[in-house]
Amino acid sequence: MADIHAEALHQLESTKLVAVYSRNAENAKRLASKFGAEFTTDWDEFLANPEIKLVSVCTPSGAHLEYGAPAAAAGKHVVVEKPIEVTLEKARELIDTCLHYKVHLSVIFQNRFIPDVQQMKRVISEGGIGKIHLADAYIKWFRDQEYYDTGGWRGSLALDGGGALINQSVHTIDLLQWMVGEVEEIYGYTGTFTHERIEGEDTGIALLRFHNGSIGVIEGATSVFPAQERRLEIHGDQGTAVLQGNKFTLLTGKPADQEEQKEEEGVGAASPFAGFSVEPHKNQFADIVEAIQSGGDSSVSGEEALKSLGIVLGIYESSSTHKPVQLQEFMYQKIR
Repeated sequence: MADIHAEALHQLESTKLVAVYSRNAENAKRLASKFGAEFTTDWDEFLANPEIKLVSVCTPSGAHLEYGAPAAAAGKHVVVEKPIEVTLEKARELIDTCLHYKVHLSVIFQNRFIPDVQQMKRVISEGGIGKIHLADAYIKWFRDQEYYDTGGWRGSLALDGGGALINQSVHTIDLLQWMVGEVEEIYGYTGTFTHERIEGEDTGIALLRFHNGSIGVIEGATSVFPAQERRLEIHGDQGTAVLQGNKFTLLTGKPADQEEQKEEEGVGAASPFAGFSVEPHKNQFADIVEAIQSGGDSSVSGEEALKSLGIVLGIYESSSTHKPVQLQEFMYQKIR
């Protein structure tokens, strides 16, 4: 993801890649040379660079606090990839550290910045499908065994936080709660069916009850072959909003709804970068820079990113205890 972040920042007129840090000198040099930046394997030297105003953390998820907190203490604004961290406690500590040092914290959920996704959000917010009563997210993807074996942290509890739900599915789970509202109750099941040597799940499902009274389903997997496009369906009493891959369709029973959808490659379905575009990352970084310059919050602050993490961890808790989880109570107990 470091390459994607660097390219997105490079394409913005308001930002410049100053330096790259990695424990691996070859990796740092490769990326830095591509964009005319400095590189170092010395973390303290990196943070001491006065030209650096923002640090983008592209480590495995379970190391976001490890690198984000020192960056904040050095007075740098902080961006971390999704999810914000792998536990609510570590996520809360990262948020509080950034607040303490008065620096900005944002979490990358670039799917919110896809044009069709933003159009779908506007239609729902403006009442285009009426009162929501049912909302479902399906992320039936595939990763082969090599994917997990060649990235030792993938599927681990310490650095990945779990498996298919917290890594691959969390993007669409974020969109679900962003469009429908807060989740109140969760009942989940998880399992590992088609992979070996991973601690996390390759398949997970959950029943949801939202605060607004609507209900829904999450199905997330890296075990489905062949991989399917992700699908988000939100049903109201006046219509249905569907996101298939990155394509939004509004169904209200009118003739225009019957138009044939264009074919597109299933984004993220069979491999991490299938059909991948840097544009949503660029759009989110533009949002972050604007927020820093204005002194406000970006669209995906640390607090906002807690919501999707809480849902995923609530599914894990329910699957472990075989009981429904009252989400706000569960999150309060973890980070009060």
